[in-house]
Amino acid sequence: MTATVKYDVIIIGAGAAGLMCAIEAGKRGRSVLVLEKAEKVGQKILISGGGRCNFTNIGAGPHSYISSNEHFCKSALARYTPDNFVSLVKKHGIEFYEKKLGQLFCKDSARQIVGLLLAECKEAQVTVICNTLVDSVSHDEKFAITTNQGNFESDSLVVATGGLSIPKMGSSGFAYDIAKQFGMDVTNTRAGLVPFIFGQEYLKNLEDLSGLSFEAEVSCNDTHFRENVLITHRGLSGPAILQISSYWMDGHEVQINLLPSIDILDVITQERESNGRLELKNLIARYLPNRFVDRIFDLWLKSKPLAQLTKEDLEKTRDFVHSWNISPTGTEGYRTAEVTVGGVSTDELSSKTFEAKKVRSLYFIGEAVDVTGWLGGYNFQWAWASGWSAGQFV
Repeated sequence: MTATVKYDVIIIGAGAAGLMCAIEAGKRGRSVLVLEKAEKVGQKILISGGGRCNFTNIGAGPHSYISSNEHFCKSALARYTPDNFVSLVKKHGIEFYEKKLGQLFCKDSARQIVGLLLAECKEAQVTVICNTLVDSVSHDEKFAITTNQGNFESDSLVVATGGLSIPKMGSSGFAYDIAKQFGMDVTNTRAGLVPFIFGQEYLKNLEDLSGLSFEAEVSCNDTHFRENVLITHRGLSGPAILQISSYWMDGHEVQINLLPSIDILDVITQERESNGRLELKNLIARYLPNRFVDRIFDLWLKSKPLAQLTKEDLEKTRDFVHSWNISPTGTEGYRTAEVTVGGVSTDELSSKTFEAKKVRSLYFIGEAVDVTGWLGGYNFQWAWASGWSAGQFV
């Protein structure tokens, strides 16, 4: 019979949150074991930011997160800030830069962030075992974990296995299954930071324009983002679309302001005073890709010389240009989603320690929890902050 190996803390999941928690627990003198089912740790870290890892956002704050409880994330984000992680990056001599909108990236490679975490784990005497499949988790006075690598026991158990996004990276509903096993609620989950898809009838209007992009302001359910929109062979993507997708619900409309920097009626009024013969189509083509403008006037608007535009023409132009309404049939789903919206209910956890209220010494951190950040380093900051916070108590 295989002997059971005992630790103070066992963490399931060697991603950003799990490794940060392990480092902090190890610093406190706790014996820590991290179990990871993949061949290597930090799989999502390695592919993030085009391989350069958008490891935090200097503007991260409670307003940047979606949760059933908007207040839950405040404690962790206040106690472990972007500056705290930047200090760790600097400690390890990793060069980085701000790409845009507060997004910080490694100049070299995402491997540097994984290397940082493993170096800190080594210093904190953390044990990490990869290729480990957890068969069962049980709890009496201690937690018992059976795996293909043997049996383990711990005083504290941390679940840091993420959500359902990008299943090819090994994501699963493991965290939710464990939560339900212990009688905890899990909120409804859906794909977030994900492209929209259209039905065939609408898609035929746009699919041959795949690859075109333009800046726009995209709105849904009283939330809006201004960044690039990308036309794809299945629908729409780009940063603005990914951002708003986390707020979109099935059946809801999305509004796109194609020209957020100008008032199209003011521009028309000014232009036709000096050049009334200018075609409306040619005016709008000054601001948007020509092929997209051609399609707009093939399908939705009628071009006339500016001097001939009626009040009805002007209103129709304004409504389309500043509020192009689209009705996605869905999203590309977890296959391409960067995050999972929803998860282990925040009502079940302490916002200070991340310990389950119903089960002493059981913790959930990172993406597994019902806290989802915006695109641009916010989800990594949540991983660092939640992992660090739990690491002070496990």
